Amino acid sequence: MSSQADQLRLNNVYAGYDATVILKDVTLRIGHGEAVSIIGRNGVGKSTLLKTILGQTTLHDGAIYIGNTDITACATYRRVWHGLGYIPQEREIFPSLSVQENLTVVSNYRQRISVSRIYELFPLLYERRSHMGNQLSGGEQQMLAIGRALLGNPSVLLMDEPSEGLAPVIVDELQSTMRTLREQESLAIILVEQNSRVALDFAERCIVMNRGQIVRDGPSVELRSNVELLDRLVGIDIASDTQGLE
Repeated sequence: MSSQADQLRLNNVYAGYDATVILKDVTLRIGHGEAVSIIGRNGVGKSTLLKTILGQTTLHDGAIYIGNTDITACATYRRVWHGLGYIPQEREIFPSLSVQENLTVVSNYRQRISVSRIYELFPLLYERRSHMGNQLSGGEQQMLAIGRALLGNPSVLLMDEPSEGLAPVIVDELQSTMRTLREQESLAIILVEQNSRVALDFAERCIVMNRGQIVRDGPSVELRSNVELLDRLVGIDIASDTQGLE
């Protein structure tokens, strides 16, 4: 059974796609309001880990809990009901719906965070509320994707490469907003991030993955202050600063 202190827990998880096993013996605990960044080279299983938590891979062994609820055998939509939110790398907003429609289509009476609260967090979305999804910049689309996920009433938010293609100033703004949410909503956040500067700045705890396993789980500050160790674990190209595109 999961500990009362854990908002999310994975016990000895083996998972992948059909018969192919990608994740091997992954055990992970995330506390209430805790932010954890996951870094590593391409293809080591970072995104597969998020999809496994969400129930979109083949689980070969192990168990997954949200709080004290065993969601191991739950369909994805039931995991969302139990408190999972997911922001995919592709953002996947509805391009032919307005910002307002993208938000209201997922809103419900159970939510802690209202559409008006999303507009408070992202004032630019309020200004663009009548614009179609395909008329938004990359940064605005990411804000919308985050807002839509928050309207699902999550206690655990999974974020896959949220800084990809964004200018550093937009990334900093998004990080500031997510920190506010953590503090005010006790929201646990798992951030998969290719850019280690962003990952280490955002979360006090950093997990490094290699070949489907967790090879390091510890304070981010230790990697920030040890460039050689960071380079050895994740590679110099990943450790470099983001060069934003939008």
